[in-house]
Amino acid sequence: MKIILLDGYSLNKDLNWDLLNQLGECTFYDRTPVNDNNEILNRINDAEIVITHKTPLDDAIISKAPNLSYIGVMGTGYDVIDIDSAHKNNIVVTNIPTYASDAVAQFTFSLLLEVTSQVGLHNQLVHDNKWSKVPDFTFWDKPLFELKGKTLGLIGYGNIAQRVAKLGHAFSMNIIFYNHHLKNVTEHWVKQVSLEKLLQQSDIISLHVIQTPDTINLINKDTIKKMKDGVVLLNTARGKLVNETDLADALNKGKIYAYATDVVQKEPIDNKSPLLKAKNCYITPHIAWAPFETRERLLDITANNLKKYLAKNPINVVK
Repeated sequence: MKIILLDGYSLNKDLNWDLLNQLGECTFYDRTPVNDNNEILNRINDAEIVITHKTPLDDAIISKAPNLSYIGVMGTGYDVIDIDSAHKNNIVVTNIPTYASDAVAQFTFSLLLEVTSQVGLHNQLVHDNKWSKVPDFTFWDKPLFELKGKTLGLIGYGNIAQRVAKLGHAFSMNIIFYNHHLKNVTEHWVKQVSLEKLLQQSDIISLHVIQTPDTINLINKDTIKKMKDGVVLLNTARGKLVNETDLADALNKGKIYAYATDVVQKEPIDNKSPLLKAKNCYITPHIAWAPFETRERLLDITANNLKKYLAKNPINVVK
């Protein structure tokens, strides 16, 4: 069984690939040029199994890989795969739905706490000797905000959002969410609302939906108009959920107080992105998923997905 892993570098700085080596004849690439279909096809060649993290596999590739029978996506989102083409060519696609839920929820709140408590800024100011030069026992350079009593609105209510909701509840926040279908919620402290009401009522909005044609540019000048003045927007989902030009404009005009995101439309970020010069914009380089424990779990589940497929009992199959 020939196994090709197209882009293992970001995952495998400190992990061991033995779990995959035990399942077949493995060839590992650190990176594969994402815009070079010929090179992708050369690497896939006659492989039956392909594992990818962010290297896209579209119909032009899938339809020209005659032996390909299985694609393992090393992540929850599978927008890098042309699922219709895979199904048409009888290729099984699996993903990893819940490996990073706790880590991403933790990171979502890290972004929120950075906006509201400004730990990074004030730590730097202290190290720059700003505190030592003031006459008082305290000083602050940007406004600080308490979360208690604020309304946290979650767009999407899957595994990550549900964990974020529990963290928000622990901070005595009011929790509401919008989901594209009705959710059976047992907690008395969380309420499902329409998207319109969520935009109108939330002090903080956090994005937790997958990228689909319906969710691309979900946050745009029209949805921003419906938000409260001074809202905080968080994004640990996908960069393309946000129209970055509209968002930068809203930040610079003060309609949105802050945008804190771990994802952008184009990754790595374009040095001309309007977000880089926007006011109160906090950007991290897509690292919410990256704690060691999380990546170790990802590798374990990747191998187990493949093992189950080879045993003709596939799990985590993308429908």
